[in-house]
Amino acid sequence: MSAEPRGRVLLTGATGFVGGAVLRALEADGYPVRALVRRPGALPPHPHLEEAVGDVTDPAAVRAAALGCGFAIHCAADYRLALGPGERQGMAVANVGGTANVLRACAEGGVGRLVHCSTVGTLAFQRAGRVCTEADLAPSPALLAGPYKRTKWAAQRLVEEWRGGPPEVVVVQPSTPVGAGDRRPTPTGAMIRDFLRGRIPAVVDTGLNLVDVEAVGRGHVLALERGRPGRRYILGDRNLALRALLAWIGELGGRRPPRWRIPLGVALAASLLSEAEARLRARAPAIPLTSVRMAAHPMYVDASRARSELGWDPGDLGQALARAVSELGSAPD
Repeated sequence: MSAEPRGRVLLTGATGFVGGAVLRALEADGYPVRALVRRPGALPPHPHLEEAVGDVTDPAAVRAAALGCGFAIHCAADYRLALGPGERQGMAVANVGGTANVLRACAEGGVGRLVHCSTVGTLAFQRAGRVCTEADLAPSPALLAGPYKRTKWAAQRLVEEWRGGPPEVVVVQPSTPVGAGDRRPTPTGAMIRDFLRGRIPAVVDTGLNLVDVEAVGRGHVLALERGRPGRRYILGDRNLALRALLAWIGELGGRRPPRWRIPLGVALAASLLSEAEARLRARAPAIPLTSVRMAAHPMYVDASRARSELGWDPGDLGQALARAVSELGSAPD
């Protein structure tokens, strides 16, 4: 689609995997963008792109970036599953405190609409693998696995409970994006890379939902244009068992899928040992307990609402996965 620019968009997280896709979607539709970045020159130049140097944890920098913007899309987040000693508080400062800063800056700067990028990780998944919708928000963060999900739950509730006038808020909940540009990489990208290098000889029985990252970027723009205030929109495509996903990646990358399955109890014991060793060595664990706890509940979702209300198209997952395999298979450690 093509949209007439209706005001500058403040974008946080533009140097990240999802945020970069959002930036490309905004630029394709002609929106002028002010991207909050930590260092100047962090993004490729574009005629409608302006950089504002700062961090979401700095309220003054966020306020300055929001001035003169009519809209905002907040994608910045600390997305890690393996945390070293003392890093949990930093994740809360970034994910919850950063969201509070963006929300207040939008209110003070007269931003009319804020699209908040959350995650399907805030949903109450079950061991049976029931397919979840936007209505299945976990009733408490204590029920979620790990600090990332818990801080994203808290940030989502923060924006949804906003009653201070503008901005009006729309929440999008991406599932597991894949595609080109996952350079850091995300935990999903790291899994693809490690499998292609023969480092995943066995898997637990679990599942997840995959989606093209470029479609996720377009979904944010559609939420900006068409989303109903106070509404959540899942951006997901295909539900896949982990073994099926690795078989697909193996076909694309010339690898056999893992031959063995690991019982969840064995994986849990291994992660507890890994966590204990990590504490002794003051580093992040090789087998994060968060990852194993997440695997206990297949993350299957239904994105019908985004398709029907936003007119969202999930794109071509096969092409997105092929691009991810091509890049991550040749990326350095």
